[in-house]
Formats: sequence, C-alpha cells, structure tokens
Amino acid sequence: MKRVFTNWAGSVHIALAIVGLPYGVCTGGYCKAINSRVPSVCTSAFVSSSAMHIKARCSVYPGSDTHRFPVPDDKVSWAADWPEYSPVNYTAPSVLKKPVWADPEIGSFSPQFNSLDGSVDRRSHEGEYTVQDDRPLNPRGRTGLNGRGLLGRWGPNHAADPIVTRWKRDSAGQRVSHAMSKLPVLQFVSIKRKDCGEWAIPGGMVDPGELVSLTLQREFSEEAMNSLQASQQEREKIHERITQLFSAPGFQVYKGYVDDPRNTDNSWMETVAVNFHDEKGDSVSELPLEAGDDAGQVSWFDVDSSQPLYASHSRFLQTVAKERKAH
Repeated sequence: MKRVFTNWAGSVHIALAIVGLPYGVCTGGYCKAINSRVPSVCTSAFVSSSAMHIKARCSVYPGSDTHRFPVPDDKVSWAADWPEYSPVNYTAPSVLKKPVWADPEIGSFSPQFNSLDGSVDRRSHEGEYTVQDDRPLNPRGRTGLNGRGLLGRWGPNHAADPIVTRWKRDSAGQRVSHAMSKLPVLQFVSIKRKDCGEWAIPGGMVDPGELVSLTLQREFSEEAMNSLQASQQEREKIHERITQLFSAPGFQVYKGYVDDPRNTDNSWMETVAVNFHDEKGDSVSELPLEAGDDAGQVSWFDVDSSQPLYASHSRFLQTVAKERKAH
C-alpha cells in the first residue's frame, strides 16, 4: 500500500506541475507558504543524512517564480535513464551580478572540480562527484533545475553550523526533566532566518581558506550575539565567553550534503555541524542574545521534535539529544 501511494503521489505532483499549480514534494513534513512569490518551501521535520533529497525538489525555487521540472522519486538518481528530463536553467540575478563570494559563469573560467582550487575548496564531503559538460552534477541526483540558483559556487557550497546547547533549568537552577520521558531537556540557540522566515541553527558559509572551526565561532558571534554592532567592551566580553565555549572539543553531529531548497543540479549545500554544550550554564548562557544582520530573531528553544526547522536542522538536533542522553 505504501508503494502504491508513493507512486500515486508522484503522478499527482507531475500533473499539478504540468497545469501550473504549486505543489510540494514533501512526504514526511509539510510545505510552508512564505510569500506570494514563493508558494512553497519544504520544511520536512526529519530528513535522514543519506535519504533522497526532498526539499531540493520543491516546485518553486526560493525567491523566484521559477518552477522546477518535476522529478519523481524513481528518477532522482542520475543512474535512472530519463531522456525526457529537461531541467529549467536558473541563476539568481544577485549571483549574476558577480559578488565576491560567487563564481563566474562556466566558460569564462575553468574551475578545478574535486580539488582545492586555489583558496576555494571544491571537494565534496560526499566524495568525488561527476563533472558533465564542464558542470558538476549534484551527488544526490536530479533537482529539476540547472545553474546555481541562489548559490555562489559551482559544485559544493561549504557551510558550518554551530549547535550551541545548554540544559533547561528551573528558578532554583535545577535541570528540568520532561514529564513523559523523564530525561533532561536541552535548549539550543535558534535564529529566525530573514530570507524565508523559518527557525534555524545559526550558521553560514566558510570563507575561502578559512578553517571550519573559525567559521563556527564567527557565525555564532555575528548571528546570535550581533558582535559586529557591539561596543568594544561588549565585543571583548562576547569574544571571551564564546572562545571559552568553542575552545572545548565539540561533538561533530554531521558532515556532508544538506537537503536545501536552494540546491540545483550543479550547485548544492554541504555543511559541518558541531555541537558546543554549555554544561554548567556559566558560559554563553549568561550573555544576552541579539540577532545579527542575517537573523530576524534569536532565542533559546527547547529541543522538541514538534518544532519545524530549516533544512536538515531537526535531524541534527535529534542526534545531539541522543548523544547528550536528553529528551
């Protein structure tokens, strides 16, 4: 019955796309309307790190009116023969303006894929990827869209996601346990993204030549503490507390491909997610959170499976809770 339903749902997705109606290919979560220009962006609650990408096949590409060519589950793999496949070509105008963080168009330069290309790391955490007609192919398969979309790099676009956690405590300073599981409750720092309105782990792109460990600390400082706008005295205090937390060995939660709605056939997101835990609550827990430029809001949230988050972030937090023996 499950197989029949999946095939039926895939057929409905294709039919809706043909007649121009919006749809979402999410099957384990839901599709959330963001604005009139972007009818749906998938926000599936749990996405396995090795699962077939889902959000990368959402019907309307984020921030545009561009519809992806519908890709059913059995045609995602590049190994599946599909001569009728005709993906839409789209690269966002903001990327075509050639900002410093973006590559030029293929043909005007010759990137060295699957290698360290000068200071730009074009290697994938997933291993070696295929290059066809001078363009890299998404290692997880078809997305219905060629080009780079909103992403700057051809091939992997490397990010880092710092997952900062603490124990939830009552007014007496004692850990709070969940009524059902009896396990202690974790809290994590979450930001509300300005681009799509979804809650997420603070994070950002790894600059060329930058160590991931520095990216993790920098992004948390800028997005959750708004360190760029702080006074010199406040900045020193923030730096001291964050350095104290990030100098401890973090728990690497995930390293690899991210099922992101911005992904295309030729550009995709990859990340290294690391958990830094404030065990005693005397490090960053005592600092006031303040949203940076890329964040609309910032707050400590309870780790809860019912809270929908951006991309694969819910899955990351599930791993953290299991590692910390928390609810």
